[in-house]
Amino acid sequence: MTVSDRNTPIDITEEQRLEIQRRLDAAKTQTERNRLGQFATPSVLAMDILECAKTLVSPSQQIRFLDPAFGTGAFYSALLRSFTFSQITKAWGYEIDPHYGQEAKQFWARTPLELNIADFTQVTPPAIDENRANLLICNPPYVRHHHLSADEKLELQKLTRQFIGIRLSGLSGLYSYFLLISHAWMADSGLAGWLVPSEFMDVNYGKQVKQYLLQHVTLLRIHRFNPDDVQFGDALVSSAVVWFRKKKPPISHEVEFSYGGSLAQPKISDHIPASALRQAAKWTRFPETSNRTFSGFSPRTNRTTLKLSDLFNVKRGLVTGANKFFILTPEQISEYKLPGEFLLPILPSPRYLVTNEIEADDSGNPIVSPRLFLLACHLPENVVQARYPSLWAYLQLGVQKGVTQRYLCRHRFPWYAQENRPASPFLCTYMGRQVSENGKPFRFILNHSRATASNVYLMLYPQPALKSELQDNPKLLKAVWQALNEIPSNTLIGEGRVYGGGLYKIEPNELANAPADGLLTLLPGLSGVVRTQLSFIDCIV
Repeated sequence: MTVSDRNTPIDITEEQRLEIQRRLDAAKTQTERNRLGQFATPSVLAMDILECAKTLVSPSQQIRFLDPAFGTGAFYSALLRSFTFSQITKAWGYEIDPHYGQEAKQFWARTPLELNIADFTQVTPPAIDENRANLLICNPPYVRHHHLSADEKLELQKLTRQFIGIRLSGLSGLYSYFLLISHAWMADSGLAGWLVPSEFMDVNYGKQVKQYLLQHVTLLRIHRFNPDDVQFGDALVSSAVVWFRKKKPPISHEVEFSYGGSLAQPKISDHIPASALRQAAKWTRFPETSNRTFSGFSPRTNRTTLKLSDLFNVKRGLVTGANKFFILTPEQISEYKLPGEFLLPILPSPRYLVTNEIEADDSGNPIVSPRLFLLACHLPENVVQARYPSLWAYLQLGVQKGVTQRYLCRHRFPWYAQENRPASPFLCTYMGRQVSENGKPFRFILNHSRATASNVYLMLYPQPALKSELQDNPKLLKAVWQALNEIPSNTLIGEGRVYGGGLYKIEPNELANAPADGLLTLLPGLSGVVRTQLSFIDCIV
């Protein structure tokens, strides 16, 4: 029978498993767990996922269950509570870490589970369909790409090409490889439920995952949790549950997208045509914006929406490679007697800006606190040594501190040179939360100074036509700035990405893609130029 009442033996077993999980987690440092992407699935969430699976499986179907990243068995425990014992004919899992695997193996020894302590990605999948899983549930390890060696990536990419014909981007996290490799472990028409970071829905390196979901399987549903409702207390990640069957999608297929609440009771839900998903660069806009055109472009008509990229060249602020060495206070400049010709004013972090309009002093320096300056010199070392002894002495201090061994510094010539990022009149903060004072995660800033900015800002350089308008009529600066601030927050959020805890980020190309039609009402002289540009785009689309 199905065990669902509290105080049943299986509920007691789950409490015992959770105690083992807590003890094993406590024996490892956060760094060790991060390296292997070990973030245990909460018991309630595991149960919700298996209860959802139950609605997608025929009551008469015999279950062959697989969890490729077993841990201590949150999903297996939920399986035993959700399905009848007689319905489960086989259950097996893989756990790479003996620290968890050995105890889990001992804990579940009296059940039909076959638990293997091995790296799932290195095990040969079953040769025949009858030995493959028809219910695969997994919370794969959340290991970011920079924790994977070049050799590991090449081997994983080889496997995804072998099993599904798709080569994942080198920026993909380990969870993406797990998802595609598991294709060879699934029986035809088998059901899979994946608890994964929702980032794949928006980022460029998620394109191949979305390709797999649209072309190689029948994507049934994606439920995205509210980013403020972090599913894992020890991982700042926005989560989604992805459901699909291992069979080709039908013609005119639609996918259910739900958001917020729980799997059983989402706050909002809608069915999105697969054809629309193929056209959409970002999937996190569903279901909220399911009836809108995508990124200002309707798939059946030519583009008529003005984008910020039509008016601005958007660049990320400069990356120094060692802010503490290259960004200096006036006191440090005085202490090391650094020559002013190699110092540029640079804006402090947005959290220090008490206003979004930055005024300048008579020298063009920003009137902000703290006052900071960027050390930027492109002269060869022999010239610096001969002509600027105090600067040379400071650079030698950087050598002693290992600054020259930093990644960016090692790849620059000379190592102390900086990117060319002249001051821009308009900036946008790179990240933020909606709990800010105005409820907007992104701030547009009007810069009257000659200060450059670091990579916590995006810099908006006016395109030639707009630049000419602003030079002819400087009063338009404030009007353009105000129009930028009137772009709805939801529009910018839709272009950007979100992480657990409600942290929003937006990249230069994402901000450039935001609609900007409101600006044309301020710039009648520019309208003809921009409309001509859009007409040219229409001709080549």
